[in-house]
Amino acid sequence: MSTAGQTDNKGQTAAAETADSGLAQEFVQFAVESGVLRFGEFKTKAGRLSPYFFNAGLFDDGAKLGRLAQFYARCLLAEEKRSGLQFDMIFGPAYKGIPLAAAVAIELARLGRNVPFAYNRKEAKDHGEGGTLVGAPVKGRVLIVDDVMSAGTAARESIAIIKAAGAVPHAVAIALDRQEKATENGQDVDYSAVQYVTRQLGLQVCAIARLTDLLQYLAEGDASQAGSLKTHYQRVLAYRQRYGVD
Repeated sequence: MSTAGQTDNKGQTAAAETADSGLAQEFVQFAVESGVLRFGEFKTKAGRLSPYFFNAGLFDDGAKLGRLAQFYARCLLAEEKRSGLQFDMIFGPAYKGIPLAAAVAIELARLGRNVPFAYNRKEAKDHGEGGTLVGAPVKGRVLIVDDVMSAGTAARESIAIIKAAGAVPHAVAIALDRQEKATENGQDVDYSAVQYVTRQLGLQVCAIARLTDLLQYLAEGDASQAGSLKTHYQRVLAYRQRYGVD
């Protein structure tokens, strides 16, 4: 298992190894039914036209956020057993990571794993308690919780904040690993943001689901939607063939 500043011999090439197939399929179905995972034509930060879009901000009521937290917690507890992943607290990067960190901490506590959490402000507060950090003291081995990882920018920013606080950035939990090439200076590179974070930054990445799980869902989904799912499958597959990494 990787820790901050270290990588394993295989470079932890994928959050793929951390995703449970049954849990992943449940999650993809939930994301589609919630309207969080949509199909069409969407421009990504890298300027690509993606046939699907995942927007965790649309987990926008108590029931959906609570169930999302269940998926994160189940994934993390399974990873603890599978690889020995350990963490002392949770950190949520502003902004989407804030409600995610709080919700995951609540669900883990409900399941008997009570850990503190903290998050950052985008701008430092110059009154009251001041500073950019809110919540529990940032110390020990820290798990960063976010929705997706497009370029690894949020992870790098979180790592800097955690190290500045004297703690150890240890792992990242995300909802969906897009398994696609990252970009550097506007050019495609041969690794994904997840692979960069594991290989270069030394953090383990736990993903509830991956793009390959989405493809499986589209290939094996509800027979009543077979026509539309097949169309989406072909488009997502073509996108993966062009931009995908393993």
